[in-house]
Amino acid sequence: MRKYFKNNFKFYLTILLSGIIAGIILAFADNFSIDKFNGKDSVINRISAFAGDNQRKLTDEEKLNTKLYKELSPAVVNITTTTLKYDAFFDIVPSNGSGSGVIIDPSGYILTNNHVIENATKLTVTLNDEMEYNAKIIGTDKSNDIAVIKIEPKTTNLSYIPIGNSNNLEVGQKVLAIGNPFGLQSTLTTGVISSIGRTLRSENGRIIQNIIQTDAAINPGNSGGPLIDTQGQLVGLNTAIFSPSKGNIGIGFAIPASTITTVVPDLIKHGYVIRPYLGVTGTLPVNQHLASVLGNPEATGILIQEIIPGSPADKASLKGGNQLVRMGRYNILLGGDIITLVDGKKLTNSSILATYIESKRPGDRVKLTVIRDNKPKDITVTLEEPPKKR
Repeated sequence: MRKYFKNNFKFYLTILLSGIIAGIILAFADNFSIDKFNGKDSVINRISAFAGDNQRKLTDEEKLNTKLYKELSPAVVNITTTTLKYDAFFDIVPSNGSGSGVIIDPSGYILTNNHVIENATKLTVTLNDEMEYNAKIIGTDKSNDIAVIKIEPKTTNLSYIPIGNSNNLEVGQKVLAIGNPFGLQSTLTTGVISSIGRTLRSENGRIIQNIIQTDAAINPGNSGGPLIDTQGQLVGLNTAIFSPSKGNIGIGFAIPASTITTVVPDLIKHGYVIRPYLGVTGTLPVNQHLASVLGNPEATGILIQEIIPGSPADKASLKGGNQLVRMGRYNILLGGDIITLVDGKKLTNSSILATYIESKRPGDRVKLTVIRDNKPKDITVTLEEPPKKR
């Protein structure tokens, strides 16, 4: 009996333990499958929830950026140029380039850089909506690297950007640049005014004054695009970058709106900028050696070599040189006036004088302080438009 009970007990215990183990295995397997499925479902749900929750509100600054971009980017165009060049076999072949431009009037006037369109035999303007137009050059100004071109749009309702005031810009003020860097149309970058009052030498050697420096990213292809303030007005025309790598390193330059508003009316009306002339030629900076030769070691300024007959300088009785001498490898004329100041502005080279005179208009009067016979003398000159070339 005990043996029978003992054997049965072992039998039932084995069945019981086997059932428990089988139940645990099945339960684990079932839970593993459910957890695995629920894991995938959970991931999917989390992704969906994240996508829904990710529709966050824009900050005030982001709202302003997107608003200005939507409103103003249609007024920024891509300019493709065709120029003729010689290849290695001295055959004339076409060459293409590109840059940016900004519509400044709904009738189709477009502002850009002179270097963007210089020597072009064909200009093609592509608008923001991909419409293409042939353009013609209205006027150019190498001295300020500004040009105006025009298209004949199919609508009189073109988007345009109004020209603002750059005289009150402050360092740290936010600005936006829109252009076509590397051909990537309607690219927006943002930054601040890094500095004001910079100077930049144009391709013809003239000094462009009051240049705006910005850290808004400007790259090749941005030239001719607008620099915009938060009021949606053009305060500068992006024109150059400082970069050893020819890419953006946060130092970009723009021609100020104050220069644009002075130049553009002449370009539209005459095709060129009406600038006055003084009528002095061959000026030399007076260094220490030349000053000692002139018998006035303390003299500084620029020495007048020649006066153009009938010019404003001639009419004001400025004096040119009359004594030919040789200094080193050069022949120079001595005996002329040394101009030291123009309207109180110190002169150290002829570029300063030329740039100042170019900032005036025909009919303006300037006061020159000169040294004549080792004595200072003030002479007022009324500037005139240069005589037309025949």
